[in-house]
Amino acid sequence: MAVMETTNNTRIFIVDDSEPIRARLAEMLSTMDAVDVVGEAGSARDAVAGILRTRPDSVLLDLNLMGRTGIDVLRSVHPKAPEIVFIVLTNHAELQYRRAALEAGATYFLDKSSEFDRVREVVAGIAAVRH
Repeated sequence: MAVMETTNNTRIFIVDDSEPIRARLAEMLSTMDAVDVVGEAGSARDAVAGILRTRPDSVLLDLNLMGRTGIDVLRSVHPKAPEIVFIVLTNHAELQYRRAALEAGATYFLDKSSEFDRVREVVAGIAAVRH
């Protein structure tokens, strides 16, 4: 009988309309211990479907997406999967966006232009809580 290997790694899904940003985030996260990227999406529709299919521990979410917004993704997914930790990473760091994201279910809100490097710290903190 084969033994199925299980992992306690923190599972992350990346949502950003920019392929280079998704690649940069995936590369950054791949260097971290106990973190696995389980999916990526560039549109709100693909994000909702992918997140609900993979049920990651956390989602890195941009607000500016193809089709709809990251707020729409939060409103669609958070009620169905409240255990997922959402980290909004956006160039739209104005107070109204921060407020809307947090009200829709985001746990973290980072300004892409000044806090991009904090992604590692936030994800490490999420991983530490899980282990």
